[in-house]
Amino acid sequence: MPERPAPVGRLAPSPTGQLHLGHARSFLLAWWSVRSRAGRVVLRMEDLDAPRVRPGMVEAAVRDLEWLGLDWDGPMLLQSAGMERLRAAVSQLSNAGLTYPCVCSRADVRAALGAPQQGDVEQRYPGTCRGRFDSIETASARTGREVSLRFRVPEGALAIADAFAAPAAFDVQTEVGDFMVARRDGTPAYQLAVVVDDAFQEVTEVLRGDDLLPSAARQAHLQRALGLAHPSWVHVPLVVDASGRRFAKRADDLSLAELRARGVDPRALVGWAARASGLDVPERISPREALAEFSLAKLPHEPVRLDPETLAKLKSAR
Repeated sequence: MPERPAPVGRLAPSPTGQLHLGHARSFLLAWWSVRSRAGRVVLRMEDLDAPRVRPGMVEAAVRDLEWLGLDWDGPMLLQSAGMERLRAAVSQLSNAGLTYPCVCSRADVRAALGAPQQGDVEQRYPGTCRGRFDSIETASARTGREVSLRFRVPEGALAIADAFAAPAAFDVQTEVGDFMVARRDGTPAYQLAVVVDDAFQEVTEVLRGDDLLPSAARQAHLQRALGLAHPSWVHVPLVVDASGRRFAKRADDLSLAELRARGVDPRALVGWAARASGLDVPERISPREALAEFSLAKLPHEPVRLDPETLAKLKSAR
């Protein structure tokens, strides 16, 4: 039997804010999973959401990853530097008749559904513009609005095989509807960019938080439409606080930069992340020293709860 090729994993932070302890654990797990099998790790900055990208956050994310003791192979890829590649994928979908112009705003979608505003909760797109316009130019001329492009999502449930999470199936058309692949300013949208750049970087394994499991179904639809292989998905439970709330950049949770500024020993964070993931290691350890202990089978299937006592201990780990 031929040997399996070494896996290729990725670290893909978004430079929209400071990285926190939840990010640290996810990136460590992704690194351990691939490095434990002598694989390659690539680094990508997902910086397409220009209005939300904050100055200096690309460099800050690199500093955080290096401070934790993580490394990667080859140069960092800035997603925004690959616009030609991403737009070619949008054109491929459009030429195959798999996209259509849309002039709907979020308010239009809510109004069509008769739904109140619900913060970041994504509303299902009801298909208002499907079949309405024959081109972007027509849509713009008839409405005077900026035009996005939506992907025609096939009907039916799509099963997602995961190396860690329980088997799941998602009916994207029923749950989300036709989703955007290009925004109104022409920027390729997140789901498409991830798919294209994973293929470009030859990524074969994506380990990330299980809050992104539904995204795997959208990405699988795009991979099929573009003729791309999909990576092995590994969705793991998130880090949550004592109340069960997940850590978030916008919630002002304790950042890695703040911990570094306090003089915290990064090996204490690595030790916490490893021990919280079922690895039998000392309280202070480097990522490479913990490598031999790593196994997906050891990871808990419940969220990792970071209680105040543990957090206080990490803050004082000089």
